[in-house]
Amino acid sequence: MRCDDPAEAARWSALVRASGERLGFVPTMGALHEGHLSLVRRALAENERACVSVFVNPLQFDDPRDFERYPRDLSADARLLEGAGCSLVFTGTLEQFFPELRDAALVLRDPGLPAQGLEGEHRPGHFAGVATICARLFELVRPRRAYFGEKDYQQCLVVSELARALGQPEIVVCPTSRDPDGLARSSRNRLLDAEQRERALSLSRALFAARAAWRAGERDPERLEALLAEELARGAVATEYAVVRDPRRFHELPRAPMARARALIAARVGAVRLIDNLALDETHGP
Repeated sequence: MRCDDPAEAARWSALVRASGERLGFVPTMGALHEGHLSLVRRALAENERACVSVFVNPLQFDDPRDFERYPRDLSADARLLEGAGCSLVFTGTLEQFFPELRDAALVLRDPGLPAQGLEGEHRPGHFAGVATICARLFELVRPRRAYFGEKDYQQCLVVSELARALGQPEIVVCPTSRDPDGLARSSRNRLLDAEQRERALSLSRALFAARAAWRAGERDPERLEALLAEELARGAVATEYAVVRDPRRFHELPRAPMARARALIAARVGAVRLIDNLALDETHGP
């Protein structure tokens, strides 16, 4: 089922909950790929029903050109979701999600400490937009569980903190979905030409090189970050950050030696901005 009215989606969700069925929810911005579908399959494995929102949220774009360029194909998305067994896909306009805009300016939600640094620094206001739309989506759907991909690691931290503040839903963080060559699946990948896609592989190569160094006994964050930078330089990408963090102290600069570590990268390949990350000690989730 597809609907273009968030209020209708809220009514449908209420009926599902009233029937006693568990509802899993996957918020997306569309341009769906195998990574999104893996979240839907996980939702269906753990709940009787799954629903998906498709909304390119203008509140989380700091660059209007990036918002306009973001890929959109709702019809194709709906076909993929139907094939995956999704019960409902819904969308809407900004005004439909936030009717209060008719009377006043929208007050964005404070995303808190998890939004500081890295993505929060390079994309000012991004996480306020994420937290604001996710809070509204959770209020509308009231799912038992909501599913997010680990590729957007800092976003998972923000949304997990949001859910704790709201008291719902349970946040399920799923491993990053990758193409066979290692590239993290992303809706933005379709904006890459063949040469750019090859260069984009330097992100995952850098991460896996850092993991190999970790397995070989390297625990110094500066040397691990130097290895990330070296691999990214080979790909001739414009690196915004390539850092190593202790996931238990995510917002602190790490000190050697480290017992746990996650490497995180953001880089531009041409006009396309990509992010990726990897747990060097092979732990998962925020």
